[in-house]
Amino acid sequence: MNRHNIWPANPVRFARNHTSSLAKALRSRRTLRFWFVAFGSLVLVPLLLVWFVAASTRNHRFTNVMDVPAHRVAMVFGAGVRPDGRLTRMLTERVQAGVALYQAGRVDKLLMTGDNSRSEYDEVTAMKRYAQSLGVPEADITLDYAGFSTYESCYRARAIFGLHDAVLVTQQFHLPRAVYTCRHLGIDAVGLGTPDWGAYREALLIRYSVREFLATLKALWEVHLARPLPTFLGPFEGVP
Repeated sequence: MNRHNIWPANPVRFARNHTSSLAKALRSRRTLRFWFVAFGSLVLVPLLLVWFVAASTRNHRFTNVMDVPAHRVAMVFGAGVRPDGRLTRMLTERVQAGVALYQAGRVDKLLMTGDNSRSEYDEVTAMKRYAQSLGVPEADITLDYAGFSTYESCYRARAIFGLHDAVLVTQQFHLPRAVYTCRHLGIDAVGLGTPDWGAYREALLIRYSVREFLATLKALWEVHLARPLPTFLGPFEGVP
């Protein structure tokens, strides 16, 4: 029998080489595990968080006016006005949906919340004028000039305008974050979502959806950890 075919010629070197190979394999496995955990943290965890926001608000979101439970106030979020004061299409449809709630008797008042950070830019006054042109009396419209973000609009709706419950009106892609934020800031909110996918260009909705994904992660940070004050507070006003 040829022994050198069974036993290594140098057992010490063989053991050293074998140990080195095993160590490399273990390091490779640890590296793979590290990248798997990193991938989960950077991709899967955010996806799960955004999914949770959508899932936890599903029963509070509607697309049909007559399915919306009756509340006193509908809160309509701003979405941009043009230099000549005309509403963007998205904002036009939000105001129309708020007016539809009012005319169907689902709400008694409209709270327009948006950006009036500059004298030459006034979302909420333009929203009010359009709602009036559709038949809503001025006395039933309240304006929040400092709703600079979804978070600030929800915060101010509770702190400045005293809302304990409301119907939130915005596009469907934005509605989960809006409802989630308001509910975690003390407002028993439901939402009416206006059409988006199928009603707008797909490229536009993809861009908005990516932005909404990031904004939802920010909203979770704001409502659960940071709780920043809005840019402006001021005295209590209420909704007449």
